[in-house]
Amino acid sequence: MINPIFRRSLALLIILSLSWTTVACGTSSQQQSQRSVDNRNRSEQTRTQSSLPDGKYEVQQASYDDVTGEYRIFLLDANPPILEREGIKMARLTPEEEEQGQSSYLSVQDGEYSLHIDEDFRIEYFHGVAETQTNSQGQQERVIVRRESSFWSPFAGALAGQAVGSMLFQPRHYVPPAYESGRSVMTGYGGAGTSYSQAVNDYQDRNQSAPPVEQNRQAQVRTTGSANRSTSSNPRVRTRDSSRSTGSGVGSSTLRNNDRSGSSNRRSRSSGFGSGSRRRSTGGGRRR
Repeated sequence: MINPIFRRSLALLIILSLSWTTVACGTSSQQQSQRSVDNRNRSEQTRTQSSLPDGKYEVQQASYDDVTGEYRIFLLDANPPILEREGIKMARLTPEEEEQGQSSYLSVQDGEYSLHIDEDFRIEYFHGVAETQTNSQGQQERVIVRRESSFWSPFAGALAGQAVGSMLFQPRHYVPPAYESGRSVMTGYGGAGTSYSQAVNDYQDRNQSAPPVEQNRQAQVRTTGSANRSTSSNPRVRTRDSSRSTGSGVGSSTLRNNDRSGSSNRRSRSSGFGSGSRRRSTGGGRRR
């Protein structure tokens, strides 16, 4: 016959074992649920889109790739938060918008995309360094062998006349200035026009050559594996390549390069890029 004390001890042991198993399973389920939420949030952060409904979207950061001609824009009030698209027009924020504290934004109207940015806004610029190589069939081809990163500030500098200034406040197509290795910030633009083809022709007239993105398209450029662009899914954390350029800015004939001049009469320039240096508008959100 089983001892009553042993029986009670055995029953207590079984109860404690079952309780521990229940707690362990509950904790495991909570951890799995949290991991699922984290993975879903991470997936939403990395997803991109190529089109948006009409509206006004606040911009946090932007980048441009001269191999594909594609803009990558981080938006604060869109889901997914990343827009990847070519052929985006740009305009400088008007004095009235700046007085009202308006931060840089992307406008979508009737399918037209325009990026409205302040004078100090910097677009991260990815440049593909190309070489002509002979492939296995003995043919010459243009190959992107490495990437360099810099910054492009399209509207930095004093305005060169009221006529030119008024044009800067209207959305137009802009082509970056001619890239020069070793310069950290490019200011101004290499070509501009009401259409992208006009901007390319303007660049070609100034530089006697097509912009890098058009050279790459015409040659059906090939990119080596090690030269692929690397960007972080988190717009606040960026991975820098060891080949990143350093130096001073380069301007165009349209906007005067003021990096060498004193900036005491202007607001301080942010050490980062995007619109982080400006005060965000109190309205926030998307406005139609």
